Amino acid sequence: MTQPGNANVPAQKPVRLLAIASGGGHWVQLLRLRPAWEGCAVSYASVHASSADDVPGCPYYDFTDASRRSLWRFPLVALQMLWLLLRVRPQVIVTTGAMPPLIALVLGRLFGARTLWVDSIANSERLSGSGDIARRFAHQVITQWPDLAHGNDPAYWGSVL
Repeated sequence: MTQPGNANVPAQKPVRLLAIASGGGHWVQLLRLRPAWEGCAVSYASVHASSADDVPGCPYYDFTDASRRSLWRFPLVALQMLWLLLRVRPQVIVTTGAMPPLIALVLGRLFGARTLWVDSIANSERLSGSGDIARRFAHQVITQWPDLAHGNDPAYWGSVL
């Protein structure tokens, strides 16, 4: 297949992007970022199967939620994230948190995916615990509060509200 108007230039495949977030506000904020990845081949993942209704026509995967209060779920979540990454093979991972998407981000980085952590608008005084961990692994961490930005770690690109 070639690009229209130029028979010698092969058409580029769209970037495979995984947009992943826990439920509630994390999911809502992730959905507000959708215009940013227009033209990408986007797969979505979150904790509720019913969230697939929010992204009709797009591949959707659900996973088990976990937090610091449910550490016993981490092995299951890690396996689910590994399966998801092997299935989707994302080139880019974008997440608004929380812990299960952090696991996907870390594993995705090991697979060579570019990674972006968008910390929640709710964290106005400091980065979330997961966001702080993400700073060690993500290619880019951004905050939605200019007062929390420290150069590029984390960076401030604006707010999704």
